[in-house]
Amino acid sequence: MPWTSFRRIALVAGLVFGWIAAAGAALPKSEAPPGPTSLAGQLLIASPAIGDPRFARTVILLVGHTKDGAMGIIINRPIEDMPLAELLRSVGEDGAGAEGSVPIFAGGPVSTASGFILHSADYERPGTRDIDGRVAMTSTADILRDIARHAGPAKSLIAFGYAGWGPGQLDAEFARHDWFTAPDDPALVFDADRDSVWDIAMTRRALPP
Repeated sequence: MPWTSFRRIALVAGLVFGWIAAAGAALPKSEAPPGPTSLAGQLLIASPAIGDPRFARTVILLVGHTKDGAMGIIINRPIEDMPLAELLRSVGEDGAGAEGSVPIFAGGPVSTASGFILHSADYERPGTRDIDGRVAMTSTADILRDIARHAGPAKSLIAFGYAGWGPGQLDAEFARHDWFTAPDDPALVFDADRDSVWDIAMTRRALPP
């Protein structure tokens, strides 16, 4: 999503942190146990031949994957840095005293005004969703306040929007060879140069089960 579009959403409509009812059908239920072939916690790596330009050269961390569908966050589509104070104000929080800027990522084409923060597992709040014991996700404004107070997670990635699949949809895309998979790597999620993430992930790729 272009930065101008993101800024327009922030100023006109306000941004939202948290699960949203409109996206419920695409999101696997957090209380549902993963199936025997769940890929939650894996990286999805777009094939060079993927037919959807929205996902060209993307790497996605799958947050959930059950019989009800799948949901993930693109980790290599930075938009631009945003002042933390402005981001807090955009979600209805007090930005006074918040210093510095944070990178904002386009997490996917669904619900682009909804915020999701991937972060290291050293941080937990009510509503935090553990992904694989090393990476978690929190989708409330509490984490932004904690980041502003230097009490947040050691590593974080702030994204707006997500990638979602309905029942059986991701399996169909695997059958078309749209995606490869690779084990999650927090260093790749948080630290690697974003321009190199897809290339690095491709060296680790495997065919999905």
